[in-house]
Amino acid sequence: MRTIDHHIVGHSGGGASRSHVVFDPNTGQVQATVALGSQAELDKAVAAAKAAQPDWARTNPQRRARVMFKYKELIEANMEELAHLLSSEHGKVIADARGDVQRGLEVIEYACGIPQVLKGEYTHGAGPGIDVYSMRQPLGIGAGITPFNFPAMIPMWMFGMAIACGNAFILKPSERDPSVPMRLAELFREAGAPEGILQVVNGDKEMVDAILDHPDIAAVSFVGSSDIAHYVYKRGVAAGKRVQAMGGAKNHGIVMPDADLDQVVNELSGAAFGSAGERCMALPVVVPVGDKTAEALKEKLIPAIEALRVGVSTDAEAHYGPVVTAEHKARIENWIQKGVDEGAELVVDGRGFTLQGHEKGFFIGPSLFDHVTTDMESYQEEIFGPVLQMVRAKDFEEAVRLPSDHQYGNGVAIFTRNGHAAREFAGRVNVGMVGINVPIPVPVSYHTFGGWKRSAFGDTNQYGTEGVKFWTKVKTVTQRWPDGSPTGENAFVIPTMG
Repeated sequence: MRTIDHHIVGHSGGGASRSHVVFDPNTGQVQATVALGSQAELDKAVAAAKAAQPDWARTNPQRRARVMFKYKELIEANMEELAHLLSSEHGKVIADARGDVQRGLEVIEYACGIPQVLKGEYTHGAGPGIDVYSMRQPLGIGAGITPFNFPAMIPMWMFGMAIACGNAFILKPSERDPSVPMRLAELFREAGAPEGILQVVNGDKEMVDAILDHPDIAAVSFVGSSDIAHYVYKRGVAAGKRVQAMGGAKNHGIVMPDADLDQVVNELSGAAFGSAGERCMALPVVVPVGDKTAEALKEKLIPAIEALRVGVSTDAEAHYGPVVTAEHKARIENWIQKGVDEGAELVVDGRGFTLQGHEKGFFIGPSLFDHVTTDMESYQEEIFGPVLQMVRAKDFEEAVRLPSDHQYGNGVAIFTRNGHAAREFAGRVNVGMVGINVPIPVPVSYHTFGGWKRSAFGDTNQYGTEGVKFWTKVKTVTQRWPDGSPTGENAFVIPTMG
């Protein structure tokens, strides 16, 4: 059985007093143990980061970009290894695992252009003989706390931007699937990054609290559930850190009467059930406008859902694989029962699914609810599994109001052929990311990712120019080079540029 340790400069490994098991979700068997670190391991990582970061910050941006270019090449060269390793611990199918790596790699590609995006502003002649310019400088040491559902993409979203900006970075990945983050750190060192610039500390809440309280860590980025995101934000800010904490979601898909229902069903099948629904940008709520639309949509959805193939993560024909743990499977099944108890109509029941030859795997079939109402707890909370809920809206106004009034505001989509309706919806809906005939509106790397309401705590989004802002601080310089003659100015009066 494998033992997964930390990736810390000078750490000899072994002797961990606590550990966590890593399952193979396809079989339900333990495949590895991961060491759970403490304050002592974090202190070693911070010490190494403090030693390495000043020289890295002084390295000019184009040389930092060369490391990013080399890293990009190494990720591409090792794509299959990373995808299979990811799939073996998470359970998502190989094609989806490749997508996980690829979406993270796109942020690394954006970070390759760091010399351009780090440029400051300059004003010549802001006053008599006075010029003003600004520069963006790194914060020092940043940290990332990442979830199990995207063990490649989300870490690269964080450390790619932070390190390109001149910071050192300490990553605390999920203890459920830690092998890919460890491999990403090894490849980054191989790409030419100095020791101490990217390190990985494994752990649970004890490590999270140590990161949030550590005085030498300047900023923390987090992705996870909303309750924990709020906790991370409050504790980190109280410790004087800059914090961005991305939380949960309950994304809605609005289906207008004029929508192409065949397209909608195809898009919903992937958006609701892909990766077994373990995505913060999944589409677990569909909102048909009008009963006629709802009935027509349900008629097409049922056979499409029943035709979905659930299989082992290495099955090239499978639409999705197992969920990450037995506990998470039980949690999803409890939410399905909760929906039934609340009075929703369970049209397709995914409970009780077993895969021949893999009866102990963490598999669950797709489920569909109809006649879900907004007072149901199963609608209000995030299920994070292969469960699609249908909430019927009587008109466009109600369709706008449903996602706008929900506690989460991560993403939303509208399916329509009407440009005016789409434009009106995008402008009015109270949600951070909007898709128009795009079911999973995760922005490209040179834009930015972030939700609203309880889906995000903090003022700055992930990656893109927002990522640069988060991982840097602005210094503004006002300069004058006098010619030696007296100016006659009153030094006791606040200077103006008039």
